[in-house]
Amino acid sequence: MSEEYHRRGRNWFTAMGTLFSVMAGIVLIRQLLIWGIEFVEEFLFNSEITNEKVSVAMLGFGIFMILLGFRKHEQKR
Repeated sequence: MSEEYHRRGRNWFTAMGTLFSVMAGIVLIRQLLIWGIEFVEEFLFNSEITNEKVSVAMLGFGIFMILLGFRKHEQKR
């Protein structure tokens, strides 16, 4: 059993990143279905802090966390 088992991407970072991405996607799809693309675009590009902007930020953070989870981990011996 000298072979080491490396789990890539199955850790806390990818789990949280997936959670953030799924939640942001659900909110954005819900807003698109309720309001339509024109209103969602308007909410994204106005000067107020809106639910759509928070969702886009959550999506970006989720993708960042997933990428962070797939980096190479050096294990101490």
